Amino acid sequence: MSRTDGHVVARIGKPHALRGEVTVQLHTDDPEARFVPGTVFDTRASEGSGVPRQLTLATTRVHQGVWLLGFEGIPDRTGAESLRGTRLVLALDQPDPTQDDEGWYEEDLVGLQAVDPSGTVLGEVVALELGAAQDRLRVRRPDGSEALVPFVEEIVPEVDPAGGRIVVDAPPGLLDLDAKGE
Repeated sequence: MSRTDGHVVARIGKPHALRGEVTVQLHTDDPEARFVPGTVFDTRASEGSGVPRQLTLATTRVHQGVWLLGFEGIPDRTGAESLRGTRLVLALDQPDPTQDDEGWYEEDLVGLQAVDPSGTVLGEVVALELGAAQDRLRVRRPDGSEALVPFVEEIVPEVDPAGGRIVVDAPPGLLDLDAKGE
C-alpha cells in the first residue's frame, strides 16, 4: 500500500495569519472527532512540492466558521503556504468512524460518467465541492465547459461506482449554467 492510499479527509487551503495555521476544505462529516491534536495524516501533494509525507496535527480551532489547523514543524506563514492544495489522507486500514454508509468520498465520484435518466451522457465528474448548505458535483461537459450539480438525492438519484456512472435528473437549464459564473 502506498502512502497515498486512503480516504481524503480534508484539502488544505490558504494560510491564516502568521503562525503556520491553514484553512481546510473538509471532507469529513465530524471534524471534531477527526482533527485531534497528535493525529498523523498521510499527504497527497504535487511531485516535487517538498510537502512532508506525513503531517502531525498540532492545533485546531474554528474561526468565523472556518476550520484552522496547525501542524508540527510548520511554524510560520511561509511553511503554511507551501502546504496549499495538499490533501490530508486517512489510511485505508484506519476506517474513518465519522463517515456513515450514506456518504461518498471524492475519490469514489471523480471519473464517473454523468448521464441523464435516459442514459444520454452529460459529462464526467471532476470534483466534489463541499458546501455549507449542500455539496455539489463539478461535471465537465463534452464541450469542455463545467457545470455544478447540487449533490442531493432529488437531482442525483443514483450513484453507481461499479457501473462507472451517476444519474443526473437535472431541472431544465441547470447544466447550462457556467460553473465559473457563480
